[in-house]
Amino acid sequence: MTTVQFNAECEAYRTVECAIDYLCVHAREQPRLAEVAAHVGLSEFHFQRRFSQWAGISPKRFLQFLTKEYAKAALRRSEDVLEAAYAAGLSGPGRLHDLLVTCEAVSPGEHRSLGEGLVIAYGFHHTPFGECLVATTARGICRLAFVSEGGRDAQAKELQRCWPRARLARDQAATGKLVAPIFDAAHRAKPLHLWVRGSNFQIKVWEALLRIAPGELACYEHVARAIGAPRASRAVGAAVGANPIAVLIPCHRVIRKAGDLGDYRWGLTRKRALIAREAAQEAVIAA
Repeated sequence: MTTVQFNAECEAYRTVECAIDYLCVHAREQPRLAEVAAHVGLSEFHFQRRFSQWAGISPKRFLQFLTKEYAKAALRRSEDVLEAAYAAGLSGPGRLHDLLVTCEAVSPGEHRSLGEGLVIAYGFHHTPFGECLVATTARGICRLAFVSEGGRDAQAKELQRCWPRARLARDQAATGKLVAPIFDAAHRAKPLHLWVRGSNFQIKVWEALLRIAPGELACYEHVARAIGAPRASRAVGAAVGANPIAVLIPCHRVIRKAGDLGDYRWGLTRKRALIAREAAQEAVIAA
């Protein structure tokens, strides 16, 4: 995708986000397409076209991927996937199932240094799920965060808080090259490399998340069992919430075992959009 296409998708996401909120609030009433279109301020024709261009499917079909029934079915399908992956010896330095993402933890010395001597390039970019901050070093991508409450300044300050001794350098060109590979796997000529800072337990959880394929979901208990800590589901939840790299480390694919989506630091509506769009894309591929 080009920058122009990402800008258009970012604009379309604002409409989709508003529509998802409305559909979820009025789910029992099963609102007609015309009602949802009126709510977002578009004609029925233009809403259908904008939504379908963003999602790849119609709003009606997209809604199927937002139901608790779909979430429960996805959990049943993937219940043993995480544990099987680890049993097969895939727990070494985090490889995504399709080998398109690699993950490396900072060393203990680098962890203690808090980024001393490190230069972090960062920038703000439009994506299919709203504006985000992307930060990268010579070692790999170290942060991906969506811009919401507090705006850009809040995200820049949070980046500095996470790496207090590092030098931050605004570099739209350097980070802009990463946006297409991050949000469109077809643009990944080589694997994206992630460089993360966290406790040993957090790293194990984040590596486990890399095993959850697009279109699949796992609950906190699945992840806990997969990393050999079956009683640590609450600690797993905390580690999932502390994930510094949204989308690429897919914390949005972890939900509650009852089928409720649970929380998401970047907003529940965005979590719904990520899950449903991935499911829709996988359904199109499988068709």
